[in-house]
Amino acid sequence: MPELDTYGWALLLLVIVLAVAFDFINGFHDTANAIATVVSTRVLSAGAAIAMSASLNFVGALTGQAVAKTITAGLLDASSMKTLDYGPAQLVVISALVGAITWNLITWYFGIPSSSSHALIGGVVGGGAAALGVGGVLWTGLLNKVVLPLVLSPLAGFIISMLFMRFLLWAFAKATPQRVGGTFRRMQVVSAAFMAFSHGSNDAQKTMGIITLSLFSAGAPLTLDASGVPNIPLWVIIVAATAMAAGTAAGGWRIIHTMGQRLVHLEPIHGFAAETTAATIIETASRLGFPLSTTHVISSCILGVGAARRLSAVRWGVAFNIIRAWFFTIPVCMGIAYVVYMLLNLVI
Repeated sequence: MPELDTYGWALLLLVIVLAVAFDFINGFHDTANAIATVVSTRVLSAGAAIAMSASLNFVGALTGQAVAKTITAGLLDASSMKTLDYGPAQLVVISALVGAITWNLITWYFGIPSSSSHALIGGVVGGGAAALGVGGVLWTGLLNKVVLPLVLSPLAGFIISMLFMRFLLWAFAKATPQRVGGTFRRMQVVSAAFMAFSHGSNDAQKTMGIITLSLFSAGAPLTLDASGVPNIPLWVIIVAATAMAAGTAAGGWRIIHTMGQRLVHLEPIHGFAAETTAATIIETASRLGFPLSTTHVISSCILGVGAARRLSAVRWGVAFNIIRAWFFTIPVCMGIAYVVYMLLNLVI
């Protein structure tokens, strides 16, 4: 790494601290993604569910780099980033993190399940547009890897989970309630574990990508893959995985209450259907490099299993408030990051 002065090291350290803080907040903000259903159906106690989720978030975060590389090189033009001086390049990352953290804390306070992934992506795009102009943003990559999954993944989650739920209801139509309850109480532990693993494999990679982007801007000697995208250093993977696991262990009770109790009344069979569908979609996206919103997917799957019984089983007013927050996340975080970059560029 080129020799940095005190100012350069201070900026790099600030980026890493903010990235770890974002990952920690992401952990407790999105804890509900993995455990809301298993807690609300009383299959596991809150403490046991959080411990399981934290452990498997950590394991899942160690299993890939495709999403991290999308954040590192799939949203902003790398050649344009290299033209920036060191300070402005790091300010792009700092403003992105400040925008994402601000939005996450606001939505957590009001108990709204919003997307930490899209908060960070909006921040990166907003900070990048402020520093590089709109031409420095890879709009095609943003459309293909963010906007389309933003629209398609909740639709897929809703439809697939509804069909899966109807299949399960048909398959167990002649079983006694005691048999159905006992069977799916055991199976839901597995589906919740799968959900926690998939959440770690997708969400923790965003922080890995943002730290690697900062190291790349600092001129760190990173190895490159065949397409010229920096590989994620091992220490970055471990730091991001640990921060997310710690945040998950802290819990996020406001959002757990919304996800597990206010959307639709859940029994173990419904929780199993929602978690299995959501985790499968998220894990597939992780391997393809799509920074999917785990919040969007599990929320839509919960709505889908509720609608499989009857449409009136879903509290559509609460669902509408959640959906509205989804569509505000990226533009709001873009705006916050843009303003933060402009202010920091004037002050620093």
